[in-house]
This record gives sequence, C-alpha cells and structure tokens, in this order.
Amino acid sequence: MSTEVADAMSAASDEVGAARRDGRPRFVSVPLVRPAPLRQAVYDAMVEMIIHRQVLPGEHLVEKELAAQLGVSRQPVREALQRLQAEGWVDLRPSMGAYVHLPTEQEADQLLNVRTLLEAESGRLAAGATTEAHVERLWELWRAGVDALAHEDTDALVTANADLHSYIMSMSQNSVLAEINALVDRRVRWYYAPLALGRGEEAWNEHAEVIRAIAAGDQDKAVELMRHHTERTRTMVAGAFQDRPQSTPQHGEHA
Repeated sequence: MSTEVADAMSAASDEVGAARRDGRPRFVSVPLVRPAPLRQAVYDAMVEMIIHRQVLPGEHLVEKELAAQLGVSRQPVREALQRLQAEGWVDLRPSMGAYVHLPTEQEADQLLNVRTLLEAESGRLAAGATTEAHVERLWELWRAGVDALAHEDTDALVTANADLHSYIMSMSQNSVLAEINALVDRRVRWYYAPLALGRGEEAWNEHAEVIRAIAAGDQDKAVELMRHHTERTRTMVAGAFQDRPQSTPQHGEHA
C-alpha cells in the first residue's frame, strides 16, 4: 500500500472517531430508495398490455388515449413509447405515430433459439440442486397451469407457464443465467400468448415429465426433455408466422 493511500485511510479513521466522540453522524447521508418513477410504471403497464394482447401487433397507439386509460399525463406515455421503440416493442413512424411492433419470423426464431439453450441449461442445473421443497413447489406451479388450462384462461395460463419456467431457472442458482433469461422472458410471453391454449395439454404433460426428471436428479434427462419442450413451442411459433397474412397492417388496423 502506498504512503498516500495509508495516510488517507488513517485520516478517514480519525474522522470517524471524532464523529463518534462529538455526536456527529457516523455515516454519510444516503437518499432513501423511492418508488419507481411514473415513467417506469407507465412503461411496465404498456409492456404488459402488449404481452397480453390488449393492444395487438400492428395496432396504432394514441398518446391521448393511453394517457386517459392509465390516468396519467401524456408526457410519461411519450417517454415510455420512446423506450418501447428502443427495445423493439413499438415502431414510431414519421407523421403517423406509434404502432405496436409486428415481429418477424426471424426475430421470434432467434429469440426462441436462445431460450432453448437457456432452458436446457437451467433444467440441468436444477436437477443437480433439487430438494423436496423444490419439487413440491414445482408441482404447485404445475397444478396452477393445469387449472388455468381447464378454465381456458389464457392470461393465467401464460403467467403459470412463465412462473414454472422462472422457478426452474431460480433453482439453477446461477445468477448470470437468470439475468440473461430475464432479458428474453417478456418477449417469450408475448410470442407464447396466442398459442398457450393451442399448446394446451401437451405442454403441461411435457412440464410434468421435466419435473419428474428434476425430482429424480437426472440431469441428462432434464436437458433432453427441456430442449424438446422449448423446441416444440418454437416450432408452433414458426407455424403461426407461416399462417399469418403477409401484408402489414395499415393505419388503424389490427394484425
């Protein structure tokens, strides 16, 4: 350690000691954490609207209408739209306004390819670290999905699917893997929502197989089953794009 650094540390220590003796605060004041800014809340609300198809791909987004619906001024809506454009959720067209992004087959395929890799690895790691409590929780989440399917509740089904996959990801105990997965999770829910009911019983049977492999601690089987499961979803998404009309929605039209 250099003499300068040692002297600085010594001086700091003396200052703390003096503060204790004369009653001055021992620590530097740090601002309290405040609730998320309004623009963040508006952004989150708009992302959820897009994911749950309350506004459809290709649909025109009107600032005034969004502000009224969310009970805010137009400024945070405008800020949220700018961020949504930067992240690929919204397209801002000159002289026309904002439109929900119409994803391409290539975009979806690339994202779901990455998801397959992440989910397969999460399955492997989860199977190597599972406990009885983990398995019990996995079956609880599975039952929530089966119940949502029985009631044909798309929103609850998408949420249950995301919750189950997220829990397996958390079992991996790999914070970097979880952080990367968080970047793609919302987009996956967006692509998955129109297919959730169609994927239906098959998907939840596959989930059950994955849970059994994890419960048995069979890492190789968990990888195989998770890869198959996510690839099936990827194939269905690709098929949906092929069935979709090729024309781009015009002003005011829905995809």
